[in-house]
Amino acid sequence: MEKLSTEETKKQLLQAKHRMEAAQARDRKKERSARTRRLILEGAELERVVPEVQEMTTEELRHFLLLHLQKHS
Repeated sequence: MEKLSTEETKKQLLQAKHRMEAAQARDRKKERSARTRRLILEGAELERVVPEVQEMTTEELRHFLLLHLQKHS
């Protein structure tokens, strides 16, 4: 078995670290994409069920939802 120099070992460790960071970045991107898709689909459903929300500001929408959710709890 060949013995690696300290420099070669450091280089391999750095490459492994970079591969791990790249894999983590890909995972974060997948999660963001999945969340974005979910939010778009849920927003589209909300607009289909309650079309008037299209004309509301974010604050008005929040108030509308809180008001209607409290009625049904």
